Amino acid sequence: MKKWLVILLSLISSCVWADDQTIGEVFKKNQATGTMVVQSNNHGTTYVWNTQRSEQRFASASTFKMFNTLIAIDEGVFDPVNGEFIWDGTVHEFPDWNKNQSLSMAYRASCVWCYQKLAEQIGAAKYLHHLRQAQYGEIALPFEGTSFWLDGSFKVSAVEQVRFLKKLYQRNLPYKGSSYDALESIMHAATSPDYRLYAKTGWARRVNPEIGWYIGYVVTSSDVWFFATNLNIQSPADLPLRQRVTLESLQAKGIIP
Repeated sequence: MKKWLVILLSLISSCVWADDQTIGEVFKKNQATGTMVVQSNNHGTTYVWNTQRSEQRFASASTFKMFNTLIAIDEGVFDPVNGEFIWDGTVHEFPDWNKNQSLSMAYRASCVWCYQKLAEQIGAAKYLHHLRQAQYGEIALPFEGTSFWLDGSFKVSAVEQVRFLKKLYQRNLPYKGSSYDALESIMHAATSPDYRLYAKTGWARRVNPEIGWYIGYVVTSSDVWFFATNLNIQSPADLPLRQRVTLESLQAKGIIP
């Protein structure tokens, strides 16, 4: 009897996480290898492509800037309104990094040196505390406090990204309301008559294969949908696929027009 109960529960679980063929067609059309998880805030409906990969952890890359921003604001190490990162004149490969930055600018440009300045002030011990408190991803010990989100020490799955995004939106982590407000403003990526988009890209370049991320949530008139997409990146030309596959999938599921 117990054996059949285990089998039944396993079948129910596999049905819940069955691959969504509509999203799969978007991946195939764009010749993209990866996974996507989409989940409703109101009723928990979940769509997944590549269920096996959805639970596989990868280097978080710049998607960690979402949590990093919240930590920095709440710890009081940077003023999100008046604070400024002062460029020291070092020429970086991305032109948008070669100037003084506000926190919002640094977030949008994925400015590594800016966030490493924050990391120097926050410190590895506090990061470990915040990660454990949020039950977010997995970090290998010991780790370098200014590069752990880049070098693969900190890894997270698409399923875990969505779980974390839900905590952020519902404000279920012990941070000040003003810190959440500031993060939400910085995360805001687009507004249309039908929805508001809050998101962050990521590109893990120090791992093989390289991984591209796009995570966030869409606020519609009737619901909030959390999403996390990761893809194999063969060359920089593949990077636009992160947003393209995600937005086309959300359209295909009728979440956005």
